[in-house]
Amino acid sequence: MTTRVVIAEDEAIIRLDLSETLQEEGYEVVAETGRGDEAVRLVREHQPDIAILDIKMPGLDGLSAAREIAGERLAAVLILTAFSQRDLIERARDAGALGYLVKPFQKAELLPAIEVALGRFKEMKALHDQATSLEEQLESRKLVDRAKGRLMDDHGMTEGAAFSFIQKTAMRERRTMRHVADEILSGALVPPT
Repeated sequence: MTTRVVIAEDEAIIRLDLSETLQEEGYEVVAETGRGDEAVRLVREHQPDIAILDIKMPGLDGLSAAREIAGERLAAVLILTAFSQRDLIERARDAGALGYLVKPFQKAELLPAIEVALGRFKEMKALHDQATSLEEQLESRKLVDRAKGRLMDDHGMTEGAAFSFIQKTAMRERRTMRHVADEILSGALVPPT
């Protein structure tokens, strides 16, 4: 599968050179712009794998654009700029950039920087998805426990019988135990007497 790229660089010649280099190497440049605010919009619209951003751009600087793109986990962000001051590098890192490359760049530096940024982005996204899944599982478990407690208190069921009722109802009605627990807690579902 081809890696999709959005380029945001205010110098047209550098943008063209970067685009040609990437296309020669098999990347698909889905959009280009010279403005930071436009870069964020293009990333949202085209959903690339990576956004390559300059720092100094009109509309919105590259660090602010990186913060928005990385904050929403839209794409990996690589900063490509002429500035190598330590404070800018730290600000880029804090904005969520996964790579930082100083111009003039060589193809031998650019391609590894892109691939490392993509790899780190995939790892971060997988960790986020895993954490979200664990949070959802914990929340479901809490709801099922509360529903069990309601069944035990209101209907005199044992803990095992309450759990069994929730589980069997979910299986019979092809719903999740969380949905069944929600209905028990709302009073919409009660066990037969």
